[in-house]
This record gives sequence, structure tokens and C-alpha cells, in this order.
Amino acid sequence: MNRVCVFCGSSAGYREGLIEAARELGKALVRRRHDLVYGGAHVGLMGTIADTVLEMGGRVTGVIPRSMREREIAHTGLTELRIVETMHERKALMADLSDGFIAMPGAYGTLDELFEILTWAQLGIHAKPVGILNVEGFFDPLFAFLDRAVNTGLLKQANRELFAVADEPEELLARMEAHRPVAAKWIGRKER
Repeated sequence: MNRVCVFCGSSAGYREGLIEAARELGKALVRRRHDLVYGGAHVGLMGTIADTVLEMGGRVTGVIPRSMREREIAHTGLTELRIVETMHERKALMADLSDGFIAMPGAYGTLDELFEILTWAQLGIHAKPVGILNVEGFFDPLFAFLDRAVNTGLLKQANRELFAVADEPEELLARMEAHRPVAAKWIGRKER
């Protein structure tokens, strides 16, 4: 696992713990010699984790749609900034560039990215580790929803377990580094 893609908020939120978690994850990535791949913005939790990795001497690749770059939210100090045309291209390129994925607190965009990457894992499009950094219990309601989906027969327990969870970055990265793929291949990467 060389490059880790982090999905997180383009807002910093109202809780200092979220910003601190982004900093700690950035530090942990560099300590464990992982490059960061992310959405390319300089704002919010996204900007915080990118700045932290850069300050620690790590490498950061951002992927951002041209329309967002033109609105001046692109981070201009990255190791590499890839410009794409659409949000779909953004997600596909981030997935292709990455060896693993972490979701931190965020909203619609974060959940969209997380669930797409989990769906791809379930379908066998990729066998890369996925982790959720559950800062201050942020994702607990999501886990309750997934448990309900299992209990109603809409989600298989094996697919409920496609991701690792931890409250601390070092623990999450260790779990992801120990990941062994289990999903059966249903469709190929070109069919995503």
C-alpha cells in the first residue's frame, strides 16, 4: 500500500477534533511512508491533511475537476495536481492512483466516494483495503444503518465487513496494511 486516497470534507466543520484528526492522519501517512491521493482542494479537512503531509515531507497528488480549479479552490502547492473534466473522472483517477482508501468525516461527497469504492470492492472491481477513521464516533449512525441492512437481508455480512474501522490513524493504517482481499470478482475494472 504505497498511495492512500483519503475522502473527507471540503469543510473543516465546527469541531476542533476533526481538524486534529486530519493532521494526525497526515502525520501517520508520512510516518508509515504512504503518499496521499485526495480531491485536490486547499480548503477544509482536505486542505488540512494535504498541508500536513507536505509539511512532513510527504508526497501529495490532488485530483480536481477543471471547473473547481477555475473557482480557485485547487491547492497550488502539491507534489502533483491532476486536472480532469468531470467528477466521475476524478473518482476513477483517484481510484486508479491509489492502493487503499480512507474515509474521514465529511458529507455528501465523502459518502458518495466511500460507497462507490465499497460497491466496487463488493463487485470485485478492486481488492484494495478500505478504512473508515471514526473520529468522535462520527460514523456510528452509518454503521447502525449498515447493520440494519444486514438484519433485513439487503446486505450480506461479508460485504458489511469490506472495510476496517478505527478511531486512531495508526491503528487504522495497520489494519489496512494487513488487509487480505476476499470479494469475488463479478465484473472487470473496464466495466465500472
